[in-house]
Amino acid sequence: GVRARTSQVGRALPAIMASSPADNAQKGINLDTLSLEQLNGLKQQEEERAQNLMGRFAQLRAASARLGAAKTALGSLNASTADKEIMVPLTESLYVPGKIKNPDRVTCDLGTGFYVERSRDDAMGFLERKQKIVDANSENVSGVVQTTQQNVQSIVTAMQGKMLEIRARQEGQRARAKDAS
Repeated sequence: GVRARTSQVGRALPAIMASSPADNAQKGINLDTLSLEQLNGLKQQEEERAQNLMGRFAQLRAASARLGAAKTALGSLNASTADKEIMVPLTESLYVPGKIKNPDRVTCDLGTGFYVERSRDDAMGFLERKQKIVDANSENVSGVVQTTQQNVQSIVTAMQGKMLEIRARQEGQRARAKDAS
């Protein structure tokens, strides 16, 4: 999970949970203490993280769509589809003709090369549970993407503040140099 920790002085970036339970003490990053170069590096890291997360989100949405299509196809099976001719995919673009032998029994892909024969109702329950898990993961990733995008915006704001500070200092030095001459 991601939780924000703010200091009393300045902005802080939400911290990301440590990978081990022993390291679960949350630590925020005070953006005001970082140099412009450090902020830029942190911004690049967060942008890369957001891109990776958005890719994962797209994969999860595609998986959910495939599960939905499988549920639709499974729902179309009934006693009247027995002995119906169908095209059986061998690859994404190669099919062979086949016949539905028993519409009440289907083979489910459990993942990692494991398949199991199930009743149509059991298969539908399996697909629904799997789709719920994928959708929950998708929602979680979406939330982390939003937080990461907010992190990038906070960093950009801190960078703009640093640049204003640098300009003000430079103008102050110019004014003092002008007054001294």
